Amino acid sequence: MKVHSIAFVAAAVLGWFSQTALAQSVAMTGGMGSKALLVINGGAPKALAAGETYQGVKVVSVTADQTVVDIGGKRETVPLGGAPVSIGGGLGGAQGTSIVLTAGPGGHFVTAGSVNGKATQFLVDTGATVVAMGADEARRLGIAFEKGQRTYTSTANGVVPSFRVSLTSLRIQDVEVFNVDAMVSPQPMPYILLGNSFLTRFQMKRENDTMTLTKRF
Repeated sequence: MKVHSIAFVAAAVLGWFSQTALAQSVAMTGGMGSKALLVINGGAPKALAAGETYQGVKVVSVTADQTVVDIGGKRETVPLGGAPVSIGGGLGGAQGTSIVLTAGPGGHFVTAGSVNGKATQFLVDTGATVVAMGADEARRLGIAFEKGQRTYTSTANGVVPSFRVSLTSLRIQDVEVFNVDAMVSPQPMPYILLGNSFLTRFQMKRENDTMTLTKRF
């Protein structure tokens, strides 16, 4: 009886450790009436209503601009279009090593994330040498790009001045990298282009509409 009790306690402790050590990444990309479109751990968007559970994530409530979710008794608010919220991890911070993206319309890989802790949207661009963004987005993110190295970029409207900067941090899902080279252009861009100054830090694998980026060490 004593042996069984010890085994039971050990199993319970192991189960608790597994649940607290593994974080869930949740982002809200849209809504469908009373349902929220949630991206969980980088998978395909899933429409979920209040009371429904998917991959261990329970939806508590849904509004037009946010969703409240519960994982293992811990509740978090996930804002529409914001950076993915990491929930349930016992280690703190962005401890992940792999990013999984699903292609959207036109085969483009668009994802939410953050720069220097502020939410933004990225478009994967393997043809871009560095991460690139428009000046308006850089200002919104609090990047003092005018203090960066001045250079020039050739565009359809001619040669325009641009600025090279270093981003303190760039995070997608539960993966964060630091000191990322970037270019700020005066022309507006709908997304931040996720170029090779970020992508070359990962092993890239694509299967059909899924792209997996695994961090290099």
